[in-house]
Amino acid sequence: MKKMNISSMLLVALMATGSQAFARDNYADNYGSTKPFSMAVFGDWPYNALLLNNAKLLIDSINNDPSKITRVLHVGDIHSGSMPCTSAGILPPIATSDPGWNQGVFGKFQQFKAPLVYTPGDNEWTDCQKTKQKSAGAPLNELTAVRQLFFSVPGRTLGINDQPVTTQASDFDPAFPKDAQYVENVMWETNRIVFVTVNMPGSNNDTLPWAAPFVNVAAQADEVATRTAADIRWLQKAFDLAKKRHAKGVVIGIQADMWDPAALPPAGDGLAGYTPFVKALANASVDFGNPVLLFNGDSHLYGKDQPLADPNSASGKIHNTQAVTNLIRVIVQGSTNAPAEWVRLTVNPRSKDLFTVENVPYCKDPLTTCNF
Repeated sequence: MKKMNISSMLLVALMATGSQAFARDNYADNYGSTKPFSMAVFGDWPYNALLLNNAKLLIDSINNDPSKITRVLHVGDIHSGSMPCTSAGILPPIATSDPGWNQGVFGKFQQFKAPLVYTPGDNEWTDCQKTKQKSAGAPLNELTAVRQLFFSVPGRTLGINDQPVTTQASDFDPAFPKDAQYVENVMWETNRIVFVTVNMPGSNNDTLPWAAPFVNVAAQADEVATRTAADIRWLQKAFDLAKKRHAKGVVIGIQADMWDPAALPPAGDGLAGYTPFVKALANASVDFGNPVLLFNGDSHLYGKDQPLADPNSASGKIHNTQAVTNLIRVIVQGSTNAPAEWVRLTVNPRSKDLFTVENVPYCKDPLTTCNF
């Protein structure tokens, strides 16, 4: 196992008081507790039939983990970028589509004992129009279908022991009523930590032109602008809550790797579509002051860095933000990379090392055999 500590910065010792309008994690302890707890994070799964058929290995590994996992987080992409989508809302179904795939993944999610939170990735909606995904779905149709399946009960997690979460669908800013559509954006609190997920997909935040026969320039532009603005408001709401509650830290889950060097132009898809969100993240993190931990998938290989710590570094120059030294980013291992593994996040509100991440392998090689 690979184990790394994430040093805390500017931790506060005040206990939060007052009423709580946001969902607490009853599967762990109440918000006022400082008891350590662990959760599981993974994404870009399952990327082939072997992983789906061997899902029990992942489920059992997390369900039976000695740390007693209190929550599971999937950071998006429930199939590979070369697999088809579901032809949602199109009849007869597109011949190249796979209408039952999402349902199969949903069934696996429901076998985790701990509450499971999922945030969508590009492969299950924005990229469904791509030829490499067999032109098997209209992006907005696919997102609607994802919401209907995975978020059928707004404000509840998935998993055997489902729990309440706060969703933007009901806790949106009245000045922006369109934000109510983002049922997938959720928030919760556990033991002095605020957690938030945001629908921020790959493919440069859905700014790559949709391919025929799904071209709709106006609808795509509106989708990107409306969702990105709602995402920023939701992110800021999480930080406002963290400050109000004197939280020890904030944990964020998204799909996109907003600093992926392979995506830089001219060879890549670009990263400029993420800049407004990254600038908001930078400003909110600096204002908050305490540790901020960001999980993302998308680029598939495990990594840990501080992408905004040095504005003059390669990653710092991508979005040109102010220096942010309290933000740590973790990329989860995914796709068919060997070994397949999930990340155990341990949070210790009593320690200067607030966050500890540790990789847990469960499948030797997703391309050949899972047997070690």
